[in-house]
Amino acid sequence: MTLWLDLLRHGETERGGGFRGSLDDALTATGWASLEVAVEGQGPWDAIVTSPLQRCAAFATALAQRLGLPCITVAGLSELHFGEWEGRSAADLMVDQAEALGRFWQDPFTHTPPGGEPLDAFRARIEGALAALVEAHPGQRLLVVSHAGVMRLLLARARGLPAADLLQVEVAHGALHRVVIEDSGALVAL
Repeated sequence: MTLWLDLLRHGETERGGGFRGSLDDALTATGWASLEVAVEGQGPWDAIVTSPLQRCAAFATALAQRLGLPCITVAGLSELHFGEWEGRSAADLMVDQAEALGRFWQDPFTHTPPGGEPLDAFRARIEGALAALVEAHPGQRLLVVSHAGVMRLLLARARGLPAADLLQVEVAHGALHRVVIEDSGALVAL
């Protein structure tokens, strides 16, 4: 059966942008408000699924309680671990790691951040989490609160883009994108 997914990126965090990865930052008031605006008039959903990181989970839990829906935490939907780049901005990295950053932007599947999670492992983790959702929630509509990297990976696949074009997919804070997983297993952007 078709599975409908509304993919919602977390809002702005207290520590700002850059490579946040596995850092567990809280949302700002602005970040929280952007999520409220994003979900207003959306749904209905059968459940809310979230990354365990608080920038996703805090809002997902509160929304699920307000709507009387189950909230399911899926560790596999966490952001890419950026290794030594965690907590650093692109501008900061341009000072001492400009070549490595440029290679990552050009082909993130070949050029992993130092000490970071390889993109192939990240993709396998996300696809495993997605397969588990398909199996556990056939025919349902789910709100998935997650991260830019997770959403870029899924949206690139849904749009038929080459894997190397992953970083070309724009996903703003508080952005909501709808995809479906068809009976055939195809992921399609709506």
